[in-house]
Amino acid sequence: MAAKIDSIEVKGITIPLIFEEDSRLPIVNTQIVFTNSGSITDKKIAGLAKFSAKMLNEGTKEAGANGFAEMLESKAIHISASTGSETFVLEIGSLKEQFQQSMHYLKMLLKDPNFTKRSLEKVKTMTMGAISRKENDYDYVASNALKKLLFKRTVLAQPAAGTIESVKSIKLKDVKSFVQDHIVLSRAIVVVGGDVDIAVIKKEVSQVLKRLPKGKAKALPHFRASSDAKTDILKRQTEQAYIYFGSPYNMAVNDEEYYKARVATFILGTGGFGSRLMEEIRVKRGLAYSAYARVHVSKSVSYFNGYLQTKIESQNEAKETVKAVIAQFVKEGVTQEELDQTKKFLLGSEPLRVETMSQRLNRTFMDYYKGFSLDHSKKELAKIEELTLDDLNGFIKQHQEILELSFAIVTK
Repeated sequence: MAAKIDSIEVKGITIPLIFEEDSRLPIVNTQIVFTNSGSITDKKIAGLAKFSAKMLNEGTKEAGANGFAEMLESKAIHISASTGSETFVLEIGSLKEQFQQSMHYLKMLLKDPNFTKRSLEKVKTMTMGAISRKENDYDYVASNALKKLLFKRTVLAQPAAGTIESVKSIKLKDVKSFVQDHIVLSRAIVVVGGDVDIAVIKKEVSQVLKRLPKGKAKALPHFRASSDAKTDILKRQTEQAYIYFGSPYNMAVNDEEYYKARVATFILGTGGFGSRLMEEIRVKRGLAYSAYARVHVSKSVSYFNGYLQTKIESQNEAKETVKAVIAQFVKEGVTQEELDQTKKFLLGSEPLRVETMSQRLNRTFMDYYKGFSLDHSKKELAKIEELTLDDLNGFIKQHQEILELSFAIVTK
């Protein structure tokens, strides 16, 4: 059964409900997604959104982290909080027979979260430990350095997990304030899939949502990547050079031409073996084991980026090769053979992208979230099938902005 859009009315607010019934397995997966509530809201304290999610994963004040976890485990129920850049997500999984019980536990968690000094210190210790370990993860270091170049003086220039200093500064009142402002009805979208009746979902989920304040919805800010091409070299004790690169990409989240960007970047760097970057950097020159590039288009950002690892002594050659491959790609476009192969792959692998209920629900959610119709993905595939070489190459030539490349390189 295909996913469909419905709604739940709570306190005079209409909350969208995305639902797909699937009775093949007796399970139910529920997500309550809060928009404009992810790390993009960390304007004052870097890492606060992720930290607040971890605090909600500490169970209830009455039962404690271990006691609440044992209650869930005894009923094979899973409840977790997590964040993305734009969203904060409460995810609940259970057997069909335990769906009502899972909603009861979620109500308990929202009514009495374990926001105590003890939990705060525990989460701080774990988070700061994880951040410390990442200082030796040079992919992480280079990726963060690139974002600083592309999104200087914005919230996106800081790590989503925060820094040692920012995490150390978090107080209980900051977490409570974050939850009060963001875990609210006016930002909620409910996504449910599984062996459950929609009437039961509406009844049970509305009881949970009644616990939340109305709050206020806010439009997401949009950040443009810098066209001021710069290179940042970070010296570390490493045997490899980690090269991350990025540039602006002029495209709105609801642009009807996104399917062309999808095809173009697949040929340039998303497609693995056979992609232009992989062919030039690995196959022809032996500079790296892999080279990758993609386009990120969301409500808050639109940019092009990629990465590779190479030997210290060949980092300059690798950097110049990346620039040359992208310049040639924009100038000359792609060949008919590349377009045909890409169409075959994207159209042929489509069933694998909608194999599970979770994949289908996520796709429906993203189409809805971006403002498209529910059959948008099917329409996009039809457009890819009809795409001509002239159309694609014309589109590629229009996007000269990807030549404005910034580089973040971690090297010895």
